[in-house]
Amino acid sequence: MSQRKVNLSRRRALKAAVATGVASMLPTIIPSSALGRDGAVSPSERIVVGGIGIGNRGTYDLGCFLEQKDVQFTAVCDVKESRRLAVKKIADTKYGNASCDMYRDYRELLDRTDIDAVLIATGPNWHGMMAMTAAKAGKDIYCEKPCTKNIAESLILRDTMARTARVFQAGTQRRNLPHFAFACELARTGKLGKLTRVYAHPAGMKAVMSAWLPAQPEPQKEVVDWDTYLGPAAWRPYNPALLNGFNFEKGGGLVGAFGGGGVLEWGSHCVDLCQWAVNDCPPPVEYNPPKDGELVCRYVNGVELIFREKGWIPLGSCPVRFEGETGWVEAGDSGKMVLSSPALLAGREVEEIGGYPATFHVRDFLDCVKSRGKPKGNAEAACNAHIACHAANVAIALNRPVKYDLATNAFVDDEPANRMRSEALREPWRL
Repeated sequence: MSQRKVNLSRRRALKAAVATGVASMLPTIIPSSALGRDGAVSPSERIVVGGIGIGNRGTYDLGCFLEQKDVQFTAVCDVKESRRLAVKKIADTKYGNASCDMYRDYRELLDRTDIDAVLIATGPNWHGMMAMTAAKAGKDIYCEKPCTKNIAESLILRDTMARTARVFQAGTQRRNLPHFAFACELARTGKLGKLTRVYAHPAGMKAVMSAWLPAQPEPQKEVVDWDTYLGPAAWRPYNPALLNGFNFEKGGGLVGAFGGGGVLEWGSHCVDLCQWAVNDCPPPVEYNPPKDGELVCRYVNGVELIFREKGWIPLGSCPVRFEGETGWVEAGDSGKMVLSSPALLAGREVEEIGGYPATFHVRDFLDCVKSRGKPKGNAEAACNAHIACHAANVAIALNRPVKYDLATNAFVDDEPANRMRSEALREPWRL
């Protein structure tokens, strides 16, 4: 029996006990929150969540989870003692108790049978492997991006989520914001005419290797577990400057070791939107190196995906542009859109939500945990968008065009490019 079924059985048993009068055996005074009164959600309907690697971005994500009434956050895991203590304080303050458990090894948290879902907000070095381990442990996963470090890991992540039937939500929260959703709808449904180009703004198109810094005295393992911090990445001596070397904020600009390449950090957002605009079809099959500030890719149907270093109309960060034969639309993090014609709105009002909040994305995930539906940032969609970014990084690193075969998920007659599809993992880690 899967862990999810076990949890659901436990919840049904509690409901049945109350319905049949067994609840009369419980203490006479029961907090109203335990019965789902006064606006609270009863324990049988709560989603029990654990957090792994809750740093700067993770703390924000955690806040989005904690504001949901049907979430019970019960455990945190981090290789850094200071972060474990900080997150425990947040959770205990929220619930008015001292019940949030702390772990240094994420596998101990995943062994808990009472946890339904996990928030993974480590650096990209750990995202894919940790998400797959969580899926095999029967947990649903909300995973920050970039979700994978290379093409091979993207494919294994997708297949693992399908095989284990886990709910997976990549942290591509713009999929749950109305103006981005509407812009993608216009492109997908032919309202712009036959689609010709989709533009992404990745905020950088350079291949950068992670730094090798001189060794410094390593802290006690309880303070910073350096070996686990490195995880599957190539070993390197401890240096405090590397402690944020593959975290959410800084990891996306590195090829290999700690990160996933020059276009991946922002690309896993804006390219993901472009993929949604082309109806989440498989990634492009042709990739060219940057020229005059643009990196041009082509899908099988001839539509171009263009990475562009400079934005267009000033609409905030992460701008995208979709062009068809009869119209175009742009959208960005300001919450606003610009359309080639007001007629594209067709009388609809699209809510403007600026600042790319994750609250709606977290809610989408939680609803799918309950319904077992497919969230907006599901594993297959994330896989296709990440492959597009990884393949573009290969073209950047080799400084020449590459062709990608969708049937084999390999580059065509290109051994140097295919060597970059994956990377060796440090012992004892395995995907």
